Amino acid sequence: MSYVDGFVLAVPKDKIDAYKAMARAAGDVWKEHGALAYVECLGDDVPYGELTSFPRAVQAKDDEIVVFSWIVHASRQQRDETNRKAMEDPRLANDKWEMPFDGKRMIYGGFESFLEL
Repeated sequence: MSYVDGFVLAVPKDKIDAYKAMARAAGDVWKEHGALAYVECLGDDVPYGELTSFPRAVQAKDDEIVVFSWIVHASRQQRDETNRKAMEDPRLANDKWEMPFDGKRMIYGGFESFLEL
């Protein structure tokens, strides 16, 4: 079974193009270092829930779009190795990118698959 890293974050609408450029670069790096798939999605139908919701979870503001993303790996071990290599890759160095979102409001985690159809 695969291992998946999942992410939810809010990006200001006026920074979507910058986010897409950063995501493309990051996706290329992750794939080159072993990720099986790299997916980025812009929220299209993500209502603000009364108790919980994607917008609530990341404290999305009116001028922000929720982004839902995931990276698929062959295993947790492979994910750890891929992440190490990606984080050391000079193409993703902090001085090359201005973060187009507030990383403090990003939700992320690693998930072990139990069903793949």
